[in-house]
Amino acid sequence: MMKLMRLFLPLCVSAVLLAAGDSLVIDPAQTKVEFTLGSLLHTVHGNFQLKRGTLRFDPQSGKASGELVVDAASGESGNAGRDQKMHAAILESTMYPEITFRPDRVDGKVAPQGRSQVQVHGVFAIHGAGHEILLPVTVDAAAGQYTVAATFEIPYVKWGMKNPSTLFLRVNDKVEITIHTVARGM
Repeated sequence: MMKLMRLFLPLCVSAVLLAAGDSLVIDPAQTKVEFTLGSLLHTVHGNFQLKRGTLRFDPQSGKASGELVVDAASGESGNAGRDQKMHAAILESTMYPEITFRPDRVDGKVAPQGRSQVQVHGVFAIHGAGHEILLPVTVDAAAGQYTVAATFEIPYVKWGMKNPSTLFLRVNDKVEITIHTVARGM
């Protein structure tokens, strides 16, 4: 009976957290924000650091709020010259030090236990401007912890940032972002 209670209690806690719409905290130490930029010659991979993140979600209405804040200046690709150009000419990270995502709704149901596929709508702010976006998200829930993964494209050139292409190097005008994170009830 005790073994059953130890198994059942975390499930109840996670169900109550989601049903009540309580806040979830996103752990920066367990978060990876990665980018991929394709070109004719090679693909550039890099990452950014999450500064902080919280999420509030009402499973009945689908309404969401909160904020994910990424340190724009933390972006690195493993090549110092390329990173300097990315920060100075494309992201202008001294002028726009944060990249944020503010969700406002979740389309689909997040199961209190197991895997769910949902879409999260919100405003993605980068380079001084906000843009509506719909992110496909996979959520794995277990014992009050939610492991979240999302992969999506940012049309950075369309959104007003410079394309780093040169005469001999042509890069895509969209960058792919992948986020893996863990959220827990507050």
